Amino acid sequence: MVDRGAADRDATPAAAPMRDAAARPDASLPDDWPAGPGTSLALNRMGSFDWDLDSGRLHLDQGALAVLRMRPEEFDGDPTSLLGPVPRAESARLDTLISTALKDGSDSYGAYFRVRDADGSLCWTHTQGHIRRDDRGRPCRVIGILRDATDELGHSARPSGPEEFHRHQTSVVERTTAALAHARTVQDVIDFFKDPRSVEHLGSDLLVLGLVETGRIHLVAEGPAEHYIPGTLYTRVDDNLPMSDVIRTVTPRFIESREEWAACYPWLWDNIKGIGICSAAYLPLVAQGRPIGALGILYRDTRGFTQQERNLLIALSSSLAQALARAMLFDQEHDLAEGLQQAMLPRRIPDIPGAQIAVRYRSASMGRDVGGDWYDVVPLPGGRVGAVIGDVQGHDTQAAAVMGQLRIVLRAYATEGHAPGTVMARASTFLHELDTDRFATCSYAEADLSTGVVQLVRAGHIDPLLRHADGTCRRLPVAGGLPLGLSAEFGPLDYPVTTMELDPGETLLMFTDGLVEEPGADLDEGMRKLVAVVRDGPYELQSLADRLCETAGGERIGEDDMAVLLLRRHGAPARGGGRLQQHIAPADPEALSAARHMIRAAVRAWGARERSDEIELVADELVTNALLHTEGAAVVTIRMLTGPQRRVRVEVEDRSSVLPRRREPGESGVSGRGLLLVDRLADVWGVEPRGTGKSVWCEFVVPGRH
Repeated sequence: MVDRGAADRDATPAAAPMRDAAARPDASLPDDWPAGPGTSLALNRMGSFDWDLDSGRLHLDQGALAVLRMRPEEFDGDPTSLLGPVPRAESARLDTLISTALKDGSDSYGAYFRVRDADGSLCWTHTQGHIRRDDRGRPCRVIGILRDATDELGHSARPSGPEEFHRHQTSVVERTTAALAHARTVQDVIDFFKDPRSVEHLGSDLLVLGLVETGRIHLVAEGPAEHYIPGTLYTRVDDNLPMSDVIRTVTPRFIESREEWAACYPWLWDNIKGIGICSAAYLPLVAQGRPIGALGILYRDTRGFTQQERNLLIALSSSLAQALARAMLFDQEHDLAEGLQQAMLPRRIPDIPGAQIAVRYRSASMGRDVGGDWYDVVPLPGGRVGAVIGDVQGHDTQAAAVMGQLRIVLRAYATEGHAPGTVMARASTFLHELDTDRFATCSYAEADLSTGVVQLVRAGHIDPLLRHADGTCRRLPVAGGLPLGLSAEFGPLDYPVTTMELDPGETLLMFTDGLVEEPGADLDEGMRKLVAVVRDGPYELQSLADRLCETAGGERIGEDDMAVLLLRRHGAPARGGGRLQQHIAPADPEALSAARHMIRAAVRAWGARERSDEIELVADELVTNALLHTEGAAVVTIRMLTGPQRRVRVEVEDRSSVLPRRREPGESGVSGRGLLLVDRLADVWGVEPRGTGKSVWCEFVVPGRH
């Protein structure tokens, strides 16, 4: 019995190839059948990429390079090579989206972005990536594809039938919504409509976008740009113009013929009839019950707008209005956050004789997030200057408030004359007593510009850099303590002092982690990149500061705020007038060692190297006596006195009013030799009362410089 249904099915055109192949089992196939993945991707304008986050290397196959409009020799495996074809705004938006996916535990992401073609036009592209993570959940690799989305988002062919037109209009709304989903700022939205391809993307011949600003309508985008009509940049809401009408009445306006144009808006019609416009849809952009702007979509053909078309265009205007409202709120919050942050920073940097200083601050591009980064420069007596860089934990108004208070107390403690370690310890105690859950990292440098001696203290912060006069640059290891606030709660208030010398022409670079940290990258790698930027950067200090912000921080816009402080010592070494001071607590060998280092460096800088051993030995004896025979800390001060003779003066203060007595030690005595040694080595010495204590001092005559 014959199955007629099966016979009929076999007779259909779709079944014919299958029937023929079954009838010819030995039929030959193409040599390249089936096509490989590379061929399939290339023919469909797609490519693949593999990004190793640990090394930072990025692999793009030939198809991916073609999608990005790049030649193989233009790409070296460094992701920064993509900054050429990808516009800066697109790169920043894409970087933020990928960084968010890496941080929030996502296993994939997808985004539309634009690349620049050889003729300068922008073409739509889509990327999709799968994120691989290690056993600890840390992202280590991204594998994905790139595809050309020009036809998808920029197809300009007009649909013919009603059903096809309806599908086309629906896809216009969907694609526009997708393209604007990642627009963060008002400028991002404006840039989308300024793109010449947006006219084709919306299926129109001309478009205009106006925003309400202080009672007027500002035309912020018009495409194509060559059709700009003079006198329409700023218009009033009560003008006889379609954009004014829809904003004033909050009602869409559909113009379906030339005659309607001429009858309703004669002035505008006289200016646009030469470009062949026949119909238009003007849509109000309404957010939170009030009009914020209007969108005009203009066509060269005469058309009637069906109710379905009108509903779809109104839906388009609703999506655009929401995107604009979000962008406006983002801009307002970011301006407020940046203004608050700037108000917390010093209004001006004082002029410091003997030094050149450059500071920079760049806020994060994450809406109302206020950062806790700060810098400060504190003029100190005796030709000294204090430089501070710090970062309070968190990104909110509380972080900014804590930052402002910390900046003030650090400045006060430094101005009072406390040693760098004491300044940091007191600031940590203040933050702990502030009853906040925030901590802060900080670095403080006190520089004597007459000698070049710099005392550095670090509280959980990044090491500074030192750029030499010949342009070479290196990381400057600084002994560190716990971050401010934590040391007062969990550990000893111990901030060791690192002493170094800053020669004329050398630059000390202090910065916060926003300058060097990258998502998925090691901090040491960021430091190596920064060292390279500083080494190859300009010598002029302000230009170098600009280069740091543009080059080292430009790829991470939006991730974190950052602060930079550059201090350069200039001029020849001073002949005198220098003064250095170190506080030494009982049972504090680190402070004693730092004092020796300070004395040795100062004596060498002042040209008194031949008496260095004598000065250091006498200072040791005076400090030891003060710590053994009195209660409390000692303060050692060394200074250069000028006059008929150049003299190095060493002073050791304590809080005891008991005067020291010089006595001859016995043959087997182990004490009593200290002041005898001071008397023999110093040219002159003495004791002076100082309020609640005393100061034992001595002076050494040193030869003048030639």
